[in-house]
Amino acid sequence: MEYALEIRGLCKQYDGFDLRDVDITLPRGSVMGFIGENGAGKTTTIKAILGLIRQDAGSIRVLGMDSRQEERAVKERIGVVLEDGCFLNTLSARQVNVLMGKAYRGWQPEQFFGCMRRFGIDLDKKIKDYSKGMRMKVSIAAALSHGAELLIMDEPTSGLDPVVRDEVLDLFYEFMQEESHAILLSSHITSDLDKIADYITFIHQGSVLLSEPRDALLDTYGLLRCTADQLASLDPAAVRAKRAGAFGCEALVRRDGIPQGWAVEPVNIEQIMLLLTRGECNQ
Repeated sequence: MEYALEIRGLCKQYDGFDLRDVDITLPRGSVMGFIGENGAGKTTTIKAILGLIRQDAGSIRVLGMDSRQEERAVKERIGVVLEDGCFLNTLSARQVNVLMGKAYRGWQPEQFFGCMRRFGIDLDKKIKDYSKGMRMKVSIAAALSHGAELLIMDEPTSGLDPVVRDEVLDLFYEFMQEESHAILLSSHITSDLDKIADYITFIHQGSVLLSEPRDALLDTYGLLRCTADQLASLDPAAVRAKRAGAFGCEALVRRDGIPQGWAVEPVNIEQIMLLLTRGECNQ
C-alpha cells in the first residue's frame, strides 16, 4: 500500500503539553478525518507535518519523502488550508495569484482564476473585505492550483454556513477523483466527516486513541444504554468507554462482545468522540 502520509513515533514537548508517540498512516486515494477536542494536539501535529515546528522525536514522510530532508519537494506537492487563512488580509485575489506563481513552480493561474469565477469572487477586493467563507474559498482554490497530491487542512469548514460547506465538500470530492490524491482533514464538524472520510484518527491529550477505517469503526462499535448492574456484568474487553448519568449508563461497546438480545444502537463519529473524551475509557 502506498501512503500519502506516514507519521511514526512523533513527539513534541511544550510546557504543560506533550505530544506522545503519534502514529498516523494515510493511504493514497483516501480522506482521513483528524478529530479531537481543543488542545488535544491536532494543530501541533499539522505544524510538525508542515515543518512549522521541529519535533523532538519521530519521523514524518509525506508522499514517500522525508519531510525534513526534502522540504522543498514536499512543499510543491501538498496544498495547505488553515482555519485562520494563508494570506495577508491586505492582498487581493489577483495579488495572491502573483505570490503563488513565485512560490510554486507548478502554479496554474488558469485553475485558480477558474475557481474564483466559479465562486463568484471579486478578484480586486482585499481579502479583509471578504466573508469568512470567501476567504476560505480563496485558500482552498490556491491549495488546488499547483498540482498538489495531498491536501492538509485545519478546520477548513469551521464557521461556514451549510451551503458553503457543501460547496467546499464538493471541491474535495472532485480533488479525490484522482486515485493518487489524499486529504488530511482536521475538523470539529463530524457531520462533514460522516460524508467524506475514509479513515478516522482521534487524538486526546496528545495521544492517538484510535486510527481506523471509518466504516470498520462504525461497524465494530455501538452505543449501549443500560443500568450500572448490566454494565458491570459485561466483559470489560467489550467496553471501550462508559459514562454514568442520572438515568443510567451509556457505553461505547464492541458489538461482538455484547450478549444477544441486548439493544445496541448505531453510533456516529461525534458520539465516539464525546464518550472517549468525557467518559471513563478502557484501553
